[in-house]
Amino acid sequence: MSASPSVPLASAASAAANGYLDFEKPLARIEREVVELEAAHLETDRDLSEQIKQMRTQLASMTKRVYSHLTPWETVLVARHPRRPLLPHYLNMMVKDFCELHGDRTFGEDRAIICGFGRISGEKVLLVGHNKGRDTKEKISCNFGCAHPEGYRKALEKMRLAAKYRVPIVCLIDTPGAYPGIGAEERGIAQAIAYNLKEIPKLHTPIVCVVIGEGGSGGALGIGVGDRVAMLEHSYYSVISPEGCAAILWRSGEQAKLAAEALRLTAKELKKLNVIDEVLPEPLGGAHRDPARTATTLERYLGKAIRELKSIRLPTLLKQRYERLRNLGGFFTSSPKPPADKPKLSTEKKDKKTAASTPGPAGRITPPARPASRGKTAPRAKVP
Repeated sequence: MSASPSVPLASAASAAANGYLDFEKPLARIEREVVELEAAHLETDRDLSEQIKQMRTQLASMTKRVYSHLTPWETVLVARHPRRPLLPHYLNMMVKDFCELHGDRTFGEDRAIICGFGRISGEKVLLVGHNKGRDTKEKISCNFGCAHPEGYRKALEKMRLAAKYRVPIVCLIDTPGAYPGIGAEERGIAQAIAYNLKEIPKLHTPIVCVVIGEGGSGGALGIGVGDRVAMLEHSYYSVISPEGCAAILWRSGEQAKLAAEALRLTAKELKKLNVIDEVLPEPLGGAHRDPARTATTLERYLGKAIRELKSIRLPTLLKQRYERLRNLGGFFTSSPKPPADKPKLSTEKKDKKTAASTPGPAGRITPPARPASRGKTAPRAKVP
């Protein structure tokens, strides 16, 4: 067991240099102008405070306009933002006394999933989450957040330990999917995820899940079963990545934007479809612009959800969990057109139908008389 290492966030200066998405370029230009005005204000004796104030107001207005009309594909890009806070950042900002647990007791350690006990909002919890890594070396060691079978087996093993002592479980989901390599297939990645889906709902302790970035495919579902499931505003949750969907349907990853539209993977869409319970708001411009505020929002939600679930008796909690899973999701269909007026039966057909349904002496339906056989004669009597 070891404490989670500290992972510093990128500074604002380095972010201004290379931390902008394509649709954020107008915002980057205004921010550079604000930085230049502030530098000139400090270096010279000119009073530029009014201009700086106007530029900041313009920046806030444009940021709000851009982020209030994000397309599904742009939401995916924000969820993958290089400066978006990851699991280690949330551990440092909102989890106290964190003590990490390692190994799955079967094969080995998987750094793509972190498990450990700690305190969130004063509540003792077991925290399970994906770690994607920040720099190149860490990303490689974590497989870019794509867990192997041993990662999911480790998660289930630690969840069972928490359930033994009735410690609530918090799952933070941030993965593009399970690891697709040969080694993962040889060690049973599909079976590991399926087994988690079968066993996690049986755990006798509250479970809260939050998608903090990417929620891709079975890699997210492997730790995504709970009594409450929420998403950060600019995260996504999907059965497959947009690029994977486009490669299957259109034989080209260039149609990822169209696939993102069809998958309905944004938090607002999934809330309408009754797949998730709540959408957690992010700071203006996304979680990467104010990680501390995002962590505060997440901590408040987790503390509130855990306290609500702990107040429910265990049999009732398990029953509600079962009902939630049985009624998960919703869809809309157009009502079928009313059938056209049936043609009236002819008198002959109507008489036959009436005769066929006439009750007999014992109250039974008397079948219609069989018609006489055609073209057949009665057998001749034998001559002695």
